[in-house]
Amino acid sequence: MAEFFLVVNAGSSSIKFGLHETSAPFAAHLRGLIEGIGTAPHLRLRDAAGETVLERRWAPEGFDHARAIGEMLALEREALGDSRVVAAGHRVVHGGLDFARPVRVTPGILDRLAALSPLAPLHQPHNLAPIRALVELAPELPQVACFDTAFHRSQAPLVQEFALPRRMTEAGIRRYGFHGLSYEYIATQLPGLGLAQARVIVAHLGNGASLCAMQGGRSVASTMGFTAADGLMMGTRCGALDPGVLIHLMDSEGMDARALEALIYKESGLLGVSGISSDMRALRASDAVEARHAIALFVHRIHREIGSLAAALGGLDALVFTAGIGENDAATRAEVAAGCAWLGLTLDAARNAAGEGRISAEGSRLSAWVVPTDEEGMIARHVVEVLSQGMALPD
Repeated sequence: MAEFFLVVNAGSSSIKFGLHETSAPFAAHLRGLIEGIGTAPHLRLRDAAGETVLERRWAPEGFDHARAIGEMLALEREALGDSRVVAAGHRVVHGGLDFARPVRVTPGILDRLAALSPLAPLHQPHNLAPIRALVELAPELPQVACFDTAFHRSQAPLVQEFALPRRMTEAGIRRYGFHGLSYEYIATQLPGLGLAQARVIVAHLGNGASLCAMQGGRSVASTMGFTAADGLMMGTRCGALDPGVLIHLMDSEGMDARALEALIYKESGLLGVSGISSDMRALRASDAVEARHAIALFVHRIHREIGSLAAALGGLDALVFTAGIGENDAATRAEVAAGCAWLGLTLDAARNAAGEGRISAEGSRLSAWVVPTDEEGMIARHVVEVLSQGMALPD
């Protein structure tokens, strides 16, 4: 009887999931997406080759995350036949100060993770909803929480601090960093590229975008801080913003916390600057000057942050592109590389167009690479590690 891990990545209105093999390379047997939760629920299930094998829609009434998990389990039992799911792994955005590694979920740990929701109010409750649903629907199923912040806990304490009163720092207001599961996966691939001990900046460029400075496969600094809205300009997020702007908007436009939250997370970035789309593909296809301007600002912000992280590393040996834009948009890679000429980067146009492996030219002092990320595979790997070692923090 074949066995699989269920890997779950839940957002506010969608749940990505996959059935992964229980041994390396933890390949996905099936991948699914339930989106439109609360509005127009829609499932698409794909096989290992990426072919759609099932689509289903439901009425929105009463279709919440718990219902979505129930439907997902029913479909998987049908698809698996005699095979079975033996454990579940979940992406949880925030691990706070206490969770520096994945843990097996217990009632006490679930309560502690829920207590972190104020640090990630747009993510944490939705990450935990499927865990709670599985506790009810499949209480015998071991569950493992994997944190987007954990990889960055290797940063020096000074790097994680804001210049705020000490009592606020001690209360947990500090730089946490995110996209950690993606960065952790890339770190596992660096030795195979001859970059095991190199000074590397990884550019996770997608609808959410950030950079991470690594040395020896460990996080040294990152562009995201207390929230996933800091640092680079993103699809709908503004990135780094003078906090005085928020005070000004409160005074001049009467904006409250929720209005500012919507501005920062949902109305800015590529969408806000272009007025057209948050999707880089749509902007690349557009002839509008606003689209060109939004792309130029996106690239400019990457240039600025690469300079900052190169300084944090004391130099730079390699630049790695990953995630949706980083893996698939040769034009963005070329524009970013052009701004890194001062670091010794020369791109090979043909390699960049091919879009995988080394894309820097022969003789380039700084090497550049495209490495597809695999957050779900990283989660599956952590499930094996946690369950094999019996890891669980005390309640």
